[in-house]
Amino acid sequence: MRDLFLIGFLFSLFALGLRRPFLMVLAYIYIDIVSPQRLTYFLLNTVPISLMAVIAAVGGWALFDDKRDSRFTMRQGAILLLLAYCAITTFFGADFPTEAKEKWDWVWKALAFAVFLPLTLRTRLRIEALLLFMMLSVASIVIVGGVKTLFSGGGYGELNLMVSNNAGLYEGSIISTAAIAVIPIILWFMRYGTVYPPDWRVRAFALGLIFACLLIPVGTSARTGLLCIGLLAVLMLRDVKRRLLYIGTLAVAGMAVVPLLPSSYTERMNTIRSYQGDESASTRLAVWKWTLDYAASHPFGGGFEAYLQNSFRYDLTVVEGSAHDSKVQRKVTTDRARAYHSSYFEMLGEQGWPGLFLWLGINIAGLLRMEALRRRYRSVEDPLHWGGQLAGALQHGHMIYLLGAAFVGIAYNPFLYQLIAAQIGLDTYLTRKSREARVKQVPGRRPPPEPGPLRTVAPSA
Repeated sequence: MRDLFLIGFLFSLFALGLRRPFLMVLAYIYIDIVSPQRLTYFLLNTVPISLMAVIAAVGGWALFDDKRDSRFTMRQGAILLLLAYCAITTFFGADFPTEAKEKWDWVWKALAFAVFLPLTLRTRLRIEALLLFMMLSVASIVIVGGVKTLFSGGGYGELNLMVSNNAGLYEGSIISTAAIAVIPIILWFMRYGTVYPPDWRVRAFALGLIFACLLIPVGTSARTGLLCIGLLAVLMLRDVKRRLLYIGTLAVAGMAVVPLLPSSYTERMNTIRSYQGDESASTRLAVWKWTLDYAASHPFGGGFEAYLQNSFRYDLTVVEGSAHDSKVQRKVTTDRARAYHSSYFEMLGEQGWPGLFLWLGINIAGLLRMEALRRRYRSVEDPLHWGGQLAGALQHGHMIYLLGAAFVGIAYNPFLYQLIAAQIGLDTYLTRKSREARVKQVPGRRPPPEPGPLRTVAPSA
């Protein structure tokens, strides 16, 4: 039954895309995030639906879309440069050529689509539609995980999110990061959305989805998720009017929730303070130290999957017994071929210092531009106030993602580049609208003609 539903949904989406080509772009977003081909037992897992969707999306834009308002920005150029640099390290400098090409097969698609996507985001409706598909695609995973957490309590490595492997957003720490990162966008839709006007039904669903998002770090027992929740709470201080009331409410809610949390979750969160005794945390520190030493002798990186050559020893501190009668043991542990568990060290080890600085530049530039837009359109009387608020939501979601990225290797995850593409699209749209508003104020000058209404321009929708 699930297979039939997914096949019917995708068939309907592709059929609608024949009349509204932009829906093919949204279909690719859904496929990229949810990976329905991995959820089915037949048909979809044998058909290259991702390739079909991207060909339809790019072809529909090239043949039918109105390109008058499409702009190629410096950030798109930077992503294209990162794509070229990754190609060089993959085909001419990879320490493990075979494994590197396997990762390259999906990384280049994420980067290339991030360069293409902003070219299609020329209206507010399209920007909202993109974010809505991203949010609801994540929600299809989050709601399942939230329901299972309520009934089972979850556990580290035990929460099944529709599939039994950890690829893509289905890994515990990654989905915890993405789930918290979309909360600012959900809050924006509760106030400013136009696809679904924010009535009581939209608000009820949004609040339920936010609750499910907050349950994901509990169900997965991901420490990364707890840190992301903390950052979200701090960032929301920028927008609340009664900050003391907000802080007090958080404190009371925290004290009320802690006794209800499963013991497996609280025990794992306690390892944040005693990381020396946690093998996972100790391994990460050892891998990061190895990566720094590797980058000192290989400043241009070792290509994708360069971590396969690491080998190191580290001290693990184990405390046994009670607090009054404890015994401390130290043992030396040897490990090898351990993943980076950090996007920053992932970039450093695989693409070297040039790749790391380029990646950081792309992300930091996005944060700065969103802050500039947030400040520029902060006045409630401004007709583009909604855009300033959306810039703030995208900035907050981006910052939460980058915090989670410090503890899990998601530097190339398509979700990040879709978020950046939405930022670029919003930036170019608001810049164009502001320029048109200034032209209207100049006597004797006429602004460029607006595209026709969505319902009357079928090929470009």
